[in-house]
Amino acid sequence: MPGDLHPQIQAMLDRAQALGIPKVQDLSTEQARALVENLSAARAQDYPAPDIMDVENASTGPGYGHVPVRIYRATDSPTAPVIVFFHGGGHVLASLDSYETTARFLALSAHCTVVSVDYRMGPEYPFPAAVEDVFNATRWVADTAGALRIDSTRLCICGDSAGGNLAAVTALLARDSGAVDIAAQVLIYPVIDYLGGTPSYEKYGQGYGGLEAATAVWFRDRYLPDAEDHGDWRAAPWRAQSHSRLPPALVVMAECDILADEGHDYARRLSAAGVETQTLEFKGMTHGFFGYLGLVDDAARAHRAVAEFLRGIWG
Repeated sequence: MPGDLHPQIQAMLDRAQALGIPKVQDLSTEQARALVENLSAARAQDYPAPDIMDVENASTGPGYGHVPVRIYRATDSPTAPVIVFFHGGGHVLASLDSYETTARFLALSAHCTVVSVDYRMGPEYPFPAAVEDVFNATRWVADTAGALRIDSTRLCICGDSAGGNLAAVTALLARDSGAVDIAAQVLIYPVIDYLGGTPSYEKYGQGYGGLEAATAVWFRDRYLPDAEDHGDWRAAPWRAQSHSRLPPALVVMAECDILADEGHDYARRLSAAGVETQTLEFKGMTHGFFGYLGLVDDAARAHRAVAEFLRGIWG
């Protein structure tokens, strides 16, 4: 195994190898989904999700696409700040359940309400279904702030991996449409382009955890089956004509991740466009570490860093 990995990550990879856990790209969509949910459930048994004040399942309702959401409240304030969260999984895998611990920990760390969005995924619902769902959910949160007991002026969008892609796109859509004001965007090792070809793709494309270069192709073929969509900025947000007038951004990256370079590139693009942008890279971490709560110390540190960034935005 590579020598630049953090020992806690190395231990996880060694255990996965000993258990014979297959690679996503070697499985069918159904098998890969079952694998993710089973691994998440097993991890939750060893490291249970933290208690939180209230959890509620809901839907965005008519006019907003009837998108399922799960609401996590860490405060009883009638005007709590809110994070609209988009889970990862390559636009194909994962669920509200497999991101339960992450959503709870994020709400507790930032002392806010988290609305986790159950957007549609490929291959059954390819691009742009996910984009439509997360944007509708974000509009719904802002438009029903009173009923949700949140402060729409302190609305942050946050996502990891594919969810980071959707958060970046949502920020652009919100700016262009004027339909919702977003106070901040948090992009955790986001997918900015499915084309690869960066040095980090080459260096970390194999042997560094669950997201390999071949895995990214497996995801792309299910989310973007039409090659013409690869160049659409709603799939590759760095291709947007302008990145000015976007909300302040925090871009979190893992060093040993095929997406590290595109995360840094996007942060530089935002900064060059005049967007207040902070970057944070965790050394020795691999893709997915943000969800390794209880297993990797930097997971909790990353959550606290997100909370600190948002406190600076929210006041």
